[in-house]
Amino acid sequence: MYNSLITSLLLFVTLSNVSAQSILGKWKTIDDETNEAKSVVEIVERNGKVYGKIIKLFRLPNEDPDPLCSECPEEDARYNKKVLGMEIIQNMAADEDGYSGGTILDPKVGKIYKCRLWVEGDNLKVRGYWGPFYRTQTWDRFE
Repeated sequence: MYNSLITSLLLFVTLSNVSAQSILGKWKTIDDETNEAKSVVEIVERNGKVYGKIIKLFRLPNEDPDPLCSECPEEDARYNKKVLGMEIIQNMAADEDGYSGGTILDPKVGKIYKCRLWVEGDNLKVRGYWGPFYRTQTWDRFE
């Protein structure tokens, strides 16, 4: 009885830790300039790759509640499409300590960056690369 209790407890702790470290799920993005919540991105896995789509926007009363990506590159399929529902993270593949090999779109400025994602505690680190330069954001898990 004691051994089965210990085994059950260890299994629960292990599964809880795996769940807490999963990149999949909903993440709240934070604006770099205002430090306010900007959106919620849902990250899903399809065919062994990871993708992220904007499922909620936090907008001020004077802002367009359903903006278009007018700054996206004209040759990109997302040009002038609604930001809400837009896939901004594409083709991310698992590596030794996170996900890489894909891209992330910043719909505010229309730039597409090479991307790296990894989980740190209950946060998602999102790093966009532009040549040798990069910027890292911290997203919070969203329930």
